[in-house]
Amino acid sequence: MALAEIKDRIATAETRAGRAPGSVQLIAVSKVQPDDRVEAVLRAGHRLFGENYVQEAQGKWPEWRAEFPGCAVHMIGPLQSNKAKLAVELFEAIHTLDRPSLAKKLAGLAQTRGASPDLFVQVNTGCEPQKAGVLPDDLDRFVTDAQRLDLPVKGLMCIPPEGEDPAPHFAMLAKMAARNGLDQLSMGMSSDFEAAIAAGATHVRVGSAIFGARDYS
Repeated sequence: MALAEIKDRIATAETRAGRAPGSVQLIAVSKVQPDDRVEAVLRAGHRLFGENYVQEAQGKWPEWRAEFPGCAVHMIGPLQSNKAKLAVELFEAIHTLDRPSLAKKLAGLAQTRGASPDLFVQVNTGCEPQKAGVLPDDLDRFVTDAQRLDLPVKGLMCIPPEGEDPAPHFAMLAKMAARNGLDQLSMGMSSDFEAAIAAGATHVRVGSAIFGARDYS
């Protein structure tokens, strides 16, 4: 199946980049995918998934977690502050921390719960006005401020501009992470995850290459 092929390609990319085997985690992006496709990947033994929408995840993952022990689900889509309380209960990690107001909201929830999902700061490496994410020039201060709130910032995430060579954006993200003492990089999708691995990705987010094209209708 496609999952096995993607895992083989990840392993080959790790070797080519001089990375340790298994150093890259595959997030199977299951948003807006039919249940039968996701269940096929679960039955194949994969246990790390990514979702973009809080309510969609809430509607399907509690049952799958019960049926397939060991599942972890990461939030990889924009997170509205009014969905933050539900998100911290649903997800093991949130890859889209992108603004001070959300950091404060998550910090308050973490204090109340006594726990927090792992967090990745989304960086708008292309400075695209229509795209979410902290601008590169603001990143260092943002990470410092989030850490002062006792938030578990583990790494950075980016989505390079469509139509551009992603490699410089991956290199930029890796450099910013190293500068801030962060060792996790969420970068690379179906079309470019091998380039991301070469640049140091620890998490790649692959959807359509595993599950097939999405039908949003």
